[in-house]
Amino acid sequence: MDARFAARAVACVVAALATLTVLTTATVRGTVLDPGFHASVLDEEHAYDRLYNEVLVDPRAAPLTRDLLAGLAVPEAQVTSNIKLVLPPETVRDLTLEQIQAVVGYLNGTRGSLDLTVDLRPVLAHLDDLAQTYFGDLVAGVQRSPEPDFERFTADLSDALRELSAGRAPEGIPALPLTEEQADRVADALLSAVAENERGALRPEVETALADGDVATALAAVAPAALSEHTRGAVAQLRQLVDDGTWDLGAALRESGNDLDTLHDVRPYTAVGLGLVEGLAAALLVASLAVLWWAGSPQPGRRLTRLGVPLVAGGLLTLLAVGAARLSADGRLVDPPASWPPSLARLVDDVQGTAVDRLTATAVVAALVPVAVGVLLVAAGLRLRAERARTAPSRRFLGAGLGAAAVAVAGMVALPPLISPGGPRVCQGSAKLCDRRYDEVAYLTSHNAMSTTVDRFIGPLQDPGITAQLDDGVRALQIDTYRWERPDEIAGRLSDSDFTPAQQALVRSAVNAINPPRDGLWLCHAVCRAGAVELVAALRGIGDWMRAHPTDVVTFIVQDAISGEDTAKAFAEAGLDDLVHTPDPDPARPWPTLGDMIDSGRRLVVFAEQADGPAPWYRNFYRYGMETPFAFRSPGDMNCVAHRGGDDKRLFLLNHFITIDGGSRLDAGTVNTRRFVLDRARRCERERGRPVTFVAVDYATIGDARGAVAVLNAERRTPAP
Repeated sequence: MDARFAARAVACVVAALATLTVLTTATVRGTVLDPGFHASVLDEEHAYDRLYNEVLVDPRAAPLTRDLLAGLAVPEAQVTSNIKLVLPPETVRDLTLEQIQAVVGYLNGTRGSLDLTVDLRPVLAHLDDLAQTYFGDLVAGVQRSPEPDFERFTADLSDALRELSAGRAPEGIPALPLTEEQADRVADALLSAVAENERGALRPEVETALADGDVATALAAVAPAALSEHTRGAVAQLRQLVDDGTWDLGAALRESGNDLDTLHDVRPYTAVGLGLVEGLAAALLVASLAVLWWAGSPQPGRRLTRLGVPLVAGGLLTLLAVGAARLSADGRLVDPPASWPPSLARLVDDVQGTAVDRLTATAVVAALVPVAVGVLLVAAGLRLRAERARTAPSRRFLGAGLGAAAVAVAGMVALPPLISPGGPRVCQGSAKLCDRRYDEVAYLTSHNAMSTTVDRFIGPLQDPGITAQLDDGVRALQIDTYRWERPDEIAGRLSDSDFTPAQQALVRSAVNAINPPRDGLWLCHAVCRAGAVELVAALRGIGDWMRAHPTDVVTFIVQDAISGEDTAKAFAEAGLDDLVHTPDPDPARPWPTLGDMIDSGRRLVVFAEQADGPAPWYRNFYRYGMETPFAFRSPGDMNCVAHRGGDDKRLFLLNHFITIDGGSRLDAGTVNTRRFVLDRARRCERERGRPVTFVAVDYATIGDARGAVAVLNAERRTPAP
């Protein structure tokens, strides 16, 4: 009898410890050793966007940035203002994922060696494109009148090339009709400033430009290669960093004192030992549970109780271990050095905090499996004992007990990788929004999204193009559709527009000169002479962006000066018919969830200010939504009173921009701050009794309206009424 008791006691302890071991190893395998886990943590914290919007603009990071850019022919401001062209977010993400795959693959044994090399060829190619664009801009518009003296022409050309090679705009570009012989001589002179091994690739472009009398293009082509000695030294330093377009990150880490010995030391345990320990622990767990089943009293109630107790104990031990580890680490794995810029330290803290939270959640949920199974077994056993069931154990009880044990073991092994957020479902950039209804979510909205600096609009209200705005977090676009106006229509449109007198004069001067009439459908801001983007081409670009981002929902609010029929034809021509969402005919009915819209593929919502159809997906906004006024002249004037759409709609448009004879970039620096947006949005939600849906801003890249929208979405815990 004593021997049986001892056997049961040992088996119980072994089962509890084996449960703890299985849960621990399975959790590590499903989180730390899963590349998707690390990738999803970075995505959840918007790490790539924050790198641009917070870290690179941090004043503490400026000295390092200037050191990295020192000596380049393209000025620092040109590189930093175009950083997303030189190093696009998707490129940073791809490069980061490559390193995650390399490290995790080495640790889990799927890769035999640790190879941390970064392919910088895409970055260098983007930098070359920027240099070409920059030098092209330097020579644009400074062409001089023709010089009859060829010698004077070549001398001035040499002066211009020297200025460009130093990264400065020349005072002017000489111009002269060249004979074929003179063009050859000029080409030879220009290319002599370039390294001999680069001349062959540049000669065709230079000769073609000179043959057409386009001296500016010839200079722009040669200038990036004709760098000053100072610039060549900077480029040489960059080339020392890379080898055939690749950067050995491992070597760089070792040189900086951050060796990789720890990874090499733990690999035998993670690649081989972890699997062996997990398999051995699972086998011991099954064996100990079998001993507990057969040893001792044959009564079914006692047998079920003996199986349940160690499972509960093992799960509770795991929960205690998780809690102790969490408290000891205080939610942090590393402490960023004090020398780091504050923005980078915050990013690292947020990323590791999210990683620890997810790892903890995975371990807790996994530990609850044996606890739940064990509690059920104990409860069943106690009930049988209470009923004094003394019959011999039947196959039914045998199957039930062993089946429950098998479920517990299988759940502990398989569940952590399944519940680990290595690849969570993401909607609108967040796993928390998939179950939220469309009308319960806040969206960053760009007012007059088509009126951009990059598209050379007069009085632009946004800086990047439309798809770049989507890259920057905008998810609703206010756009204006037009046909090109006739000269006799311009005066009326200008008088009704928000252009300043100076801007109106500029538009009038452009009539039939700089900007002659064009057929077709366009995106314009009041007057197409002040800037225009072809409608179908813009829609096609948005469609391409949406197909490349299949988990995002986008909304149009169209100020429509063309018919609904023409709009529907434009959407069909752009290939958007498979993306548009048809709202419920009853505006009072709740909207579907973002997850449902994404699953259906119908995730482009299109509203009009005037039209209502005829396409069923093209609905009048003010049937479904309401808004605030939009003609505020100072931040202090902003209020929440009802404007178009009344005050009882499910969708709520917050017009959040200042208009003083046009958009106010300076005021955007105030009203687009996170605190200002949040204070007004919360005030308007209280006054209007509905959550804000669209936060419409000018200059969406100024301030942190995107961060405010994220806070609004994070605060919303309960469905809208």
